[in-house]
Amino acid sequence: MKTTANCLLVLLLMIGSTATAQQPCNGGPATKAVIDWPQFHFDPCHTGFNPYEFVLSPATVGNLVLDWKYPVSYPLFTSPVVVNGVVYQGDAAYNLNALNASTGALLWKYTMGSQIVDSPAVANGVVYIGSDGLYALNASTGALLWKYTTPGGGVEASPTVANGVVYVGSNEGYLYALNASTGALLWKFPIEIFESSPAVANGMVYVGSTDGNLYALNASTGALLWKYPIRVSASSPAVANGVVYVGSDDYNLYALNASTGALRWKYATVASIESSPAVANGVVYVGDDAAYLYALNASTGALLWETIKGGGSSPAVANGVVYVGSDDNNLYALDPSTGALLWKYTTGAYIYDSPAVANGMVYAGSLDNNLYAFHLPNH
Repeated sequence: MKTTANCLLVLLLMIGSTATAQQPCNGGPATKAVIDWPQFHFDPCHTGFNPYEFVLSPATVGNLVLDWKYPVSYPLFTSPVVVNGVVYQGDAAYNLNALNASTGALLWKYTMGSQIVDSPAVANGVVYIGSDGLYALNASTGALLWKYTTPGGGVEASPTVANGVVYVGSNEGYLYALNASTGALLWKFPIEIFESSPAVANGMVYVGSTDGNLYALNASTGALLWKYPIRVSASSPAVANGVVYVGSDDYNLYALNASTGALRWKYATVASIESSPAVANGVVYVGDDAAYLYALNASTGALLWETIKGGGSSPAVANGVVYVGSDDNNLYALDPSTGALLWKYTTGAYIYDSPAVANGMVYAGSLDNNLYAFHLPNH
Protein backbone atom coordinates (compact mmCIF):
# COMPACT_ATOMS: atom_id res chain seq x y z
CA MET A 1 0.00 0.00 0.00
CA LYS A 2 1.62 3.27 -1.06
CA THR A 3 1.72 6.43 1.05
CA THR A 4 0.90 8.60 -1.97
CA ALA A 5 -2.24 6.56 -2.61
CA ASN A 6 -3.33 7.03 1.00
CA CYS A 7 -2.80 10.79 0.82
CA LEU A 8 -4.80 10.95 -2.40
CA LEU A 9 -7.69 9.06 -0.81
CA VAL A 10 -7.72 11.32 2.26
CA LEU A 11 -7.91 14.35 -0.03
CA LEU A 12 -10.77 12.80 -2.00
CA LEU A 13 -12.68 12.03 1.18
CA MET A 14 -12.21 15.58 2.46
CA ILE A 15 -13.52 16.97 -0.82
CA GLY A 16 -16.43 14.56 -0.94
CA SER A 17 -17.25 14.25 2.73
CA THR A 18 -20.84 15.47 2.46
CA ALA A 19 -23.81 13.65 1.00
CA THR A 20 -24.10 16.23 -1.79
CA ALA A 21 -20.57 15.65 -3.12
CA GLN A 22 -21.81 12.80 -5.31
CA GLN A 23 -24.65 13.79 -7.59
CA PRO A 24 -27.93 12.13 -6.50
CA CYS A 25 -29.02 9.30 -8.76
CA ASN A 26 -30.93 10.76 -11.75
CA GLY A 27 -30.57 14.22 -10.20
CA GLY A 28 -33.60 13.70 -7.95
CA PRO A 29 -34.13 15.09 -4.45
CA ALA A 30 -33.92 13.04 -1.29
CA THR A 31 -37.20 11.27 -0.57
CA LYS A 32 -38.38 8.83 2.10
CA ALA A 33 -37.92 6.01 -0.40
CA VAL A 34 -34.18 6.64 -0.78
CA ILE A 35 -33.59 7.15 2.95
CA ASP A 36 -34.44 3.46 3.12
CA TRP A 37 -32.77 0.89 0.81
CA PRO A 38 -35.51 0.28 -1.79
CA GLN A 39 -33.80 -1.81 -4.47
CA PHE A 40 -30.64 -3.65 -5.36
CA HIS A 41 -27.59 -1.50 -4.57
CA PHE A 42 -29.78 1.29 -3.18
CA ASP A 43 -30.91 3.35 -6.18
CA PRO A 44 -31.68 3.05 -9.92
CA CYS A 45 -28.06 4.03 -10.65
CA HIS A 46 -26.88 1.07 -8.49
CA THR A 47 -24.28 3.18 -6.67
CA GLY A 48 -24.47 1.00 -3.55
CA PHE A 49 -24.15 4.24 -1.56
CA ASN A 50 -26.70 5.47 0.98
CA PRO A 51 -25.85 9.15 1.61
CA TYR A 52 -28.71 9.55 4.11
CA GLU A 53 -27.44 7.16 6.81
CA PHE A 54 -26.18 9.10 9.85
CA VAL A 55 -26.58 6.70 12.79
CA LEU A 56 -23.85 4.23 11.91
CA SER A 57 -20.39 5.72 11.42
CA PRO A 58 -16.73 4.71 11.77
CA ALA A 59 -16.98 5.75 15.43
CA THR A 60 -20.06 3.65 16.22
CA VAL A 61 -20.08 0.69 13.83
CA GLY A 62 -17.75 -1.33 16.05
CA ASN A 63 -20.58 -1.56 18.58
CA LEU A 64 -23.00 -3.35 16.24
CA VAL A 65 -24.75 -6.36 17.75
CA LEU A 66 -27.14 -8.93 16.36
CA ASP A 67 -30.70 -7.68 16.72
CA TRP A 68 -32.53 -10.64 15.14
CA LYS A 69 -32.19 -13.31 12.50
CA TYR A 70 -34.89 -14.93 10.39
CA PRO A 71 -34.50 -18.56 9.27
CA VAL A 72 -35.62 -19.79 5.84
CA SER A 73 -35.60 -23.23 4.25
CA TYR A 74 -32.90 -22.60 1.65
CA PRO A 75 -29.79 -20.45 1.28
CA LEU A 76 -30.14 -16.72 0.63
CA PHE A 77 -28.46 -15.59 -2.59
CA THR A 78 -30.10 -12.18 -2.85
CA SER A 79 -29.81 -8.77 -1.23
CA PRO A 80 -32.57 -7.58 1.11
CA VAL A 81 -34.33 -4.26 0.61
CA VAL A 82 -35.81 -2.06 3.34
CA VAL A 83 -38.75 0.32 2.93
CA ASN A 84 -41.08 1.93 5.48
CA GLY A 85 -40.10 -0.39 8.32
CA VAL A 86 -40.32 -3.60 6.29
CA VAL A 87 -37.52 -5.85 5.01
CA TYR A 88 -38.22 -7.78 1.81
CA GLN A 89 -36.08 -10.83 1.06
CA GLY A 90 -36.48 -13.56 -1.55
CA ASP A 91 -35.27 -17.11 -0.90
CA ALA A 92 -34.48 -20.19 -2.97
CA ALA A 93 -37.61 -21.91 -1.61
CA TYR A 94 -39.68 -19.76 -4.01
CA ASN A 95 -40.78 -17.33 -1.26
CA LEU A 96 -40.72 -13.57 -0.96
CA ASN A 97 -40.72 -12.77 2.77
CA ALA A 98 -41.86 -9.44 4.24
CA LEU A 99 -40.50 -8.94 7.76
CA ASN A 100 -40.83 -6.25 10.40
CA ALA A 101 -37.53 -4.38 10.12
CA SER A 102 -37.25 -3.86 13.89
CA THR A 103 -38.26 -7.29 15.17
CA GLY A 104 -37.86 -9.74 12.29
CA ALA A 105 -41.48 -10.90 12.68
CA LEU A 106 -43.01 -12.30 9.48
CA LEU A 107 -45.68 -9.96 8.12
CA TRP A 108 -46.55 -11.93 4.99
CA LYS A 109 -45.09 -14.41 2.52
CA TYR A 110 -45.78 -14.94 -1.18
CA THR A 111 -44.77 -18.12 -3.01
CA MET A 112 -43.54 -17.72 -6.59
CA GLY A 113 -43.50 -20.16 -9.47
CA SER A 114 -39.74 -20.86 -9.29
CA GLN A 115 -36.66 -20.07 -7.22
CA ILE A 116 -35.88 -16.44 -6.38
CA VAL A 117 -32.27 -15.54 -7.08
CA ASP A 118 -32.74 -11.80 -7.61
CA SER A 119 -33.39 -8.93 -5.22
CA PRO A 120 -36.77 -7.21 -5.03
CA ALA A 121 -37.41 -3.53 -5.75
CA VAL A 122 -40.02 -1.42 -3.96
CA ALA A 123 -41.64 1.76 -5.26
CA ASN A 124 -44.92 3.51 -4.53
CA GLY A 125 -46.29 0.73 -2.36
CA VAL A 126 -45.48 -2.08 -4.80
CA VAL A 127 -42.85 -4.85 -4.57
CA TYR A 128 -41.38 -6.11 -7.85
CA ILE A 129 -39.61 -9.49 -7.85
CA GLY A 130 -38.44 -11.89 -10.53
CA SER A 131 -39.06 -15.65 -10.60
CA ASP A 132 -40.79 -17.47 -13.49
CA GLY A 133 -41.68 -13.96 -14.64
CA LEU A 134 -41.91 -10.54 -13.02
CA TYR A 135 -44.37 -10.22 -10.14
CA ALA A 136 -45.84 -7.00 -8.73
CA LEU A 137 -47.22 -7.37 -5.20
CA ASN A 138 -48.92 -5.01 -2.77
CA ALA A 139 -46.10 -4.04 -0.39
CA SER A 140 -48.41 -3.99 2.65
CA THR A 141 -50.33 -7.22 2.11
CA GLY A 142 -48.45 -9.33 -0.45
CA ALA A 143 -51.51 -9.47 -2.71
CA LEU A 144 -50.68 -10.06 -6.38
CA LEU A 145 -51.30 -6.94 -8.47
CA TRP A 146 -50.03 -8.24 -11.80
CA LYS A 147 -47.55 -10.66 -13.33
CA TYR A 148 -45.62 -10.39 -16.57
CA THR A 149 -44.67 -13.79 -17.96
CA THR A 150 -41.31 -13.93 -19.75
CA PRO A 151 -41.76 -16.68 -22.36
CA GLY A 152 -39.02 -19.29 -22.49
CA GLY A 153 -37.05 -18.19 -19.43
CA GLY A 154 -37.23 -16.94 -15.87
CA VAL A 155 -35.78 -13.83 -14.25
CA GLU A 156 -32.46 -13.99 -12.39
CA ALA A 157 -31.49 -10.31 -12.71
CA SER A 158 -32.86 -7.90 -10.12
CA PRO A 159 -35.48 -5.49 -11.50
CA THR A 160 -34.83 -1.75 -11.45
CA VAL A 161 -37.59 0.82 -10.99
CA ALA A 162 -37.23 4.40 -12.22
CA ASN A 163 -39.73 7.05 -13.25
CA GLY A 164 -42.74 4.75 -13.32
CA VAL A 165 -41.03 2.02 -15.35
CA VAL A 166 -39.68 -1.39 -14.32
CA TYR A 167 -36.63 -2.62 -16.24
CA VAL A 168 -35.81 -6.31 -16.01
CA GLY A 169 -33.84 -8.88 -17.98
CA SER A 170 -34.92 -12.45 -18.58
CA ASN A 171 -33.11 -15.68 -19.36
CA GLU A 172 -34.79 -16.05 -22.73
CA GLY A 173 -32.74 -13.10 -23.97
CA TYR A 174 -34.60 -9.79 -23.60
CA LEU A 175 -34.45 -6.64 -21.53
CA TYR A 176 -38.02 -5.53 -20.82
CA ALA A 177 -39.42 -2.12 -19.92
CA LEU A 178 -42.83 -2.45 -18.26
CA ASN A 179 -45.33 0.08 -16.97
CA ALA A 180 -44.83 -0.10 -13.19
CA SER A 181 -48.55 0.37 -12.46
CA THR A 182 -50.05 -2.07 -14.95
CA GLY A 183 -47.27 -4.38 -16.18
CA ALA A 184 -47.97 -3.36 -19.77
CA LEU A 185 -45.03 -3.86 -22.12
CA LEU A 186 -43.46 -0.59 -23.21
CA TRP A 187 -40.56 -2.07 -25.18
CA LYS A 188 -38.13 -4.98 -25.21
CA PHE A 189 -34.59 -5.31 -26.52
CA PRO A 190 -32.81 -8.58 -27.40
CA ILE A 191 -29.88 -9.12 -25.01
CA GLU A 192 -28.42 -12.28 -23.49
CA ILE A 193 -28.71 -11.46 -19.79
CA PHE A 194 -27.68 -13.70 -16.92
CA GLU A 195 -27.68 -11.91 -13.54
CA SER A 196 -26.67 -8.34 -14.42
CA SER A 197 -29.29 -5.88 -13.19
CA PRO A 198 -29.90 -2.80 -15.37
CA ALA A 199 -28.87 0.62 -14.07
CA VAL A 200 -30.91 3.68 -15.03
CA ALA A 201 -29.53 7.22 -15.09
CA ASN A 202 -30.27 10.41 -17.01
CA GLY A 203 -32.66 8.85 -19.52
CA MET A 204 -30.44 5.86 -20.31
CA VAL A 205 -30.42 2.18 -19.30
CA TYR A 206 -27.16 0.27 -18.91
CA VAL A 207 -27.03 -3.52 -18.75
CA GLY A 208 -24.34 -6.15 -19.07
CA SER A 209 -24.70 -9.25 -21.18
CA THR A 210 -23.17 -12.68 -21.51
CA ASP A 211 -22.96 -12.05 -25.27
CA GLY A 212 -19.83 -9.96 -24.64
CA ASN A 213 -21.19 -6.41 -24.49
CA LEU A 214 -22.31 -3.69 -22.13
CA TYR A 215 -25.34 -1.98 -23.67
CA ALA A 216 -26.65 1.57 -23.29
CA LEU A 217 -30.26 2.07 -24.38
CA ASN A 218 -32.70 4.95 -24.49
CA ALA A 219 -34.80 4.49 -21.35
CA SER A 220 -38.01 5.66 -23.04
CA THR A 221 -37.79 3.80 -26.34
CA GLY A 222 -35.25 0.98 -25.93
CA ALA A 223 -33.24 2.27 -28.89
CA LEU A 224 -29.57 1.25 -28.83
CA LEU A 225 -27.31 4.22 -28.09
CA TRP A 226 -23.99 2.43 -27.82
CA LYS A 227 -22.39 -0.84 -26.79
CA TYR A 228 -18.92 -1.72 -25.52
CA PRO A 229 -17.26 -5.17 -25.70
CA ILE A 230 -17.25 -6.45 -22.10
CA ARG A 231 -18.33 -9.93 -21.06
CA VAL A 232 -20.57 -9.46 -18.02
CA SER A 233 -22.24 -12.36 -16.18
CA ALA A 234 -23.32 -11.18 -12.73
CA SER A 235 -21.77 -7.76 -12.15
CA SER A 236 -24.36 -5.00 -12.41
CA PRO A 237 -23.24 -1.60 -13.69
CA ALA A 238 -23.12 1.44 -11.42
CA VAL A 239 -23.46 4.99 -12.74
CA ALA A 240 -22.09 8.06 -10.98
CA ASN A 241 -21.05 11.51 -12.16
CA GLY A 242 -21.24 10.67 -15.87
CA VAL A 243 -19.32 7.39 -15.67
CA VAL A 244 -20.57 3.79 -15.78
CA TYR A 245 -18.55 1.17 -13.89
CA VAL A 246 -18.91 -2.60 -14.39
CA GLY A 247 -16.94 -5.74 -13.62
CA SER A 248 -16.14 -8.43 -16.15
CA ASP A 249 -15.29 -12.10 -16.50
CA ASP A 250 -12.01 -10.99 -18.08
CA TYR A 251 -10.71 -9.91 -14.61
CA ASN A 252 -11.13 -6.18 -15.27
CA LEU A 253 -13.20 -3.37 -13.80
CA TYR A 254 -14.18 -0.95 -16.57
CA ALA A 255 -15.02 2.76 -16.38
CA LEU A 256 -16.80 4.14 -19.45
CA ASN A 257 -18.16 7.53 -20.41
CA ALA A 258 -21.88 7.13 -19.67
CA SER A 259 -22.96 9.22 -22.67
CA THR A 260 -20.68 7.81 -25.37
CA GLY A 261 -19.31 4.48 -24.13
CA ALA A 262 -15.72 5.65 -24.56
CA LEU A 263 -13.26 3.89 -22.28
CA ARG A 264 -12.07 6.08 -19.41
CA TRP A 265 -9.92 3.42 -17.74
CA LYS A 266 -9.84 -0.23 -16.73
CA TYR A 267 -8.23 -1.95 -13.77
CA ALA A 268 -6.98 -5.54 -13.83
CA THR A 269 -7.85 -7.66 -10.78
CA VAL A 270 -6.65 -11.20 -10.04
CA ALA A 271 -9.93 -13.01 -10.78
CA SER A 272 -13.34 -12.67 -12.43
CA ILE A 273 -15.62 -9.96 -11.06
CA GLU A 274 -19.17 -11.01 -10.19
CA SER A 275 -19.41 -8.27 -7.58
CA SER A 276 -21.27 -5.09 -8.51
CA PRO A 277 -19.17 -1.97 -7.85
CA ALA A 278 -20.19 0.67 -5.31
CA VAL A 279 -19.31 4.32 -5.86
CA ALA A 280 -19.04 6.88 -3.08
CA ASN A 281 -17.18 10.16 -2.65
CA GLY A 282 -14.85 9.71 -5.59
CA VAL A 283 -13.95 6.08 -4.86
CA VAL A 284 -15.06 2.82 -6.50
CA TYR A 285 -15.19 -0.34 -4.37
CA VAL A 286 -15.42 -3.78 -5.96
CA GLY A 287 -14.61 -7.37 -5.02
CA ASP A 288 -13.33 -10.21 -7.19
CA ASP A 289 -13.79 -13.96 -7.03
CA ALA A 290 -10.40 -14.40 -5.33
CA ALA A 291 -11.80 -12.58 -2.25
CA TYR A 292 -9.93 -9.32 -2.84
CA LEU A 293 -11.74 -6.04 -2.22
CA TYR A 294 -10.35 -3.05 -4.11
CA ALA A 295 -10.71 0.70 -3.59
CA LEU A 296 -9.94 2.68 -6.75
CA ASN A 297 -9.87 6.36 -7.62
CA ALA A 298 -13.14 6.80 -9.53
CA SER A 299 -11.62 9.31 -11.96
CA THR A 300 -8.35 7.57 -12.81
CA GLY A 301 -8.65 3.92 -11.73
CA ALA A 302 -5.55 4.24 -9.53
CA LEU A 303 -5.43 1.69 -6.71
CA LEU A 304 -5.93 3.27 -3.29
CA TRP A 305 -5.95 0.06 -1.26
CA GLU A 306 -6.84 -3.63 -1.42
CA THR A 307 -7.63 -6.25 1.18
CA ILE A 308 -8.51 -9.94 1.20
CA LYS A 309 -12.05 -9.56 2.48
CA GLY A 310 -14.07 -9.22 -0.69
CA GLY A 311 -15.33 -12.56 -1.92
CA GLY A 312 -18.05 -12.26 -4.53
CA SER A 313 -20.23 -9.95 -2.44
CA SER A 314 -21.14 -6.52 -3.74
CA PRO A 315 -19.98 -3.85 -1.28
CA ALA A 316 -22.27 -1.21 0.24
CA VAL A 317 -21.24 2.20 1.54
CA ALA A 318 -22.90 4.47 4.10
CA ASN A 319 -21.62 7.36 6.23
CA GLY A 320 -17.94 6.58 5.98
CA VAL A 321 -18.17 2.78 6.30
CA VAL A 322 -17.80 0.06 3.65
CA TYR A 323 -19.80 -3.14 4.28
CA VAL A 324 -19.05 -6.36 2.42
CA GLY A 325 -19.78 -10.06 2.79
CA SER A 326 -17.16 -12.70 2.13
CA ASP A 327 -16.68 -16.38 1.32
CA ASP A 328 -15.01 -16.77 4.73
CA ASN A 329 -18.54 -16.47 6.22
CA ASN A 330 -17.95 -12.98 7.63
CA LEU A 331 -19.77 -9.70 7.21
CA TYR A 332 -17.19 -6.91 7.42
CA ALA A 333 -17.31 -3.18 8.12
CA LEU A 334 -14.20 -1.42 6.84
CA ASP A 335 -12.67 2.04 6.91
CA PRO A 336 -13.12 3.50 3.39
CA SER A 337 -9.81 5.39 3.49
CA THR A 338 -7.56 2.46 4.41
CA GLY A 339 -9.56 -0.79 4.32
CA ALA A 340 -8.86 -1.24 8.04
CA LEU A 341 -11.27 -3.51 9.92
CA LEU A 342 -13.88 -1.70 12.01
CA TRP A 343 -16.19 -4.64 12.81
CA LYS A 344 -17.04 -8.16 11.67
CA TYR A 345 -19.65 -10.82 12.36
CA THR A 346 -19.29 -14.51 11.52
CA THR A 347 -22.29 -16.37 10.11
CA GLY A 348 -22.57 -20.07 9.33
CA ALA A 349 -21.79 -19.81 5.61
CA TYR A 350 -20.80 -17.60 2.69
CA ILE A 351 -22.43 -14.16 2.45
CA TYR A 352 -22.98 -13.99 -1.27
CA ASP A 353 -24.73 -10.72 -2.00
CA SER A 354 -24.77 -7.11 -0.93
CA PRO A 355 -25.89 -5.98 2.54
CA ALA A 356 -28.44 -3.20 2.97
CA VAL A 357 -27.75 -0.28 5.33
CA ALA A 358 -30.61 1.97 6.42
CA ASN A 359 -31.94 3.78 9.47
CA GLY A 360 -29.12 2.68 11.75
CA MET A 361 -29.34 -1.01 10.90
CA VAL A 362 -27.48 -3.47 8.66
CA TYR A 363 -29.25 -6.39 6.98
CA ALA A 364 -27.51 -9.29 5.23
CA GLY A 365 -28.49 -12.76 4.04
CA SER A 366 -26.22 -15.78 4.34
CA LEU A 367 -26.01 -19.17 2.68
CA ASP A 368 -26.60 -20.59 6.17
CA ASN A 369 -30.34 -19.99 5.51
CA ASN A 370 -30.64 -16.91 7.74
CA LEU A 371 -31.32 -13.24 7.23
CA TYR A 372 -29.40 -11.22 9.82
CA ALA A 373 -30.21 -7.78 11.24
CA PHE A 374 -27.72 -5.74 13.29
CA HIS A 375 -28.18 -2.59 15.32
CA LEU A 376 -26.47 -0.45 17.92
CA PRO A 377 -27.34 -1.21 21.55
CA ASN A 378 -30.02 1.12 22.96
CA HIS A 379 -30.80 2.53 19.53
